[in-house]
Amino acid sequence: MKIIKIKPSELKPYINNPRKNDEAIAKVASSIEEFGFKQPIVVDKNNTIIVGHTRWKAALKLDLKEVPVLIAEDLTKAQAKAYRIADNKTNEFAEWDFPLLDVELEELKEMDFDYDFGFEEGLFNAEKQGLIDDDEIPEEVEPICKTGDLWQLGEHRLLCGDATKKDLIMISGLRKVCLMPKSRD
Repeated sequence: MKIIKIKPSELKPYINNPRKNDEAIAKVASSIEEFGFKQPIVVDKNNTIIVGHTRWKAALKLDLKEVPVLIAEDLTKAQAKAYRIADNKTNEFAEWDFPLLDVELEELKEMDFDYDFGFEEGLFNAEKQGLIDDDEIPEEVEPICKTGDLWQLGEHRLLCGDATKKDLIMISGLRKVCLMPKSRD
């Protein structure tokens, strides 16, 4: 794999880039300033960006003279199009392990490393910080609906039921699946 340096102005964004990334540019620019440009922009043989649009926009914002680029000459047009989507979509399948993330963020604090990752303070360990208190649990209240009630919610309908009961039948349609009691009270 050969990574070369190119002026950001020589790169061309993909005209049909389906990602709306403008909100992320400042965060990515901050990351590049803090850690350096550690992930190359991937382009085709015409310097059209396959992946790395946000890094490219951040480089322009930072007025960088050159950026690391990988020219993916081995990808067909279809593969480049698919890679563009897969690169952005695959990160959605991963989840944060919040207790471990909390440990990492705490250790960074102890190391006096100050960086805004965009997480809310204390979001992951609310119990440790006293945000969950038995006194704040609401008392049991009288339910406002009963099994069989049908609520209109805009263009949607909500049928109240008890999914733990065995006497339910499933009705599925083209757009939704709902549970209904077999017989009405």
